Amino acid sequence: MPWDIQTDRPIYIQLMEQIQLKICSGIYPPGSRLPSVRDLAQEASVNPNTMQRALAELEAAGLLYTNRTSGRFVTEDTEMIVHVKNKLAEKHVKDFLKKMTELGFNSDEVMSIISDIVETEEMKYE
Repeated sequence: MPWDIQTDRPIYIQLMEQIQLKICSGIYPPGSRLPSVRDLAQEASVNPNTMQRALAELEAAGLLYTNRTSGRFVTEDTEMIVHVKNKLAEKHVKDFLKKMTELGFNSDEVMSIISDIVETEEMKYE
């Protein structure tokens, strides 16, 4: 999953969101060791201090923890990861609904569109 950094919001917040996404999607599973700050910064093409800030924020939130001699790890608290995953999903759905409302769709029309797409996608995998 490539890093996608935009100029419209603080970079460290975007890094936090993308690391959360990587944790929720299983790229960084519970208990796994993260790459070093330098490696992550290089991979994301950002300043190491900015990456350090993002990781420190995630650590303060409890999603990551540091073992002094071994580096930074993803929490093993799967309930916390599920909670973060649900919060991310909720944010995406709210953003989607806002855009659909701006396009002039009402809730019934949105649900119909979603239903049609889900049916079409399910047929692709049957």
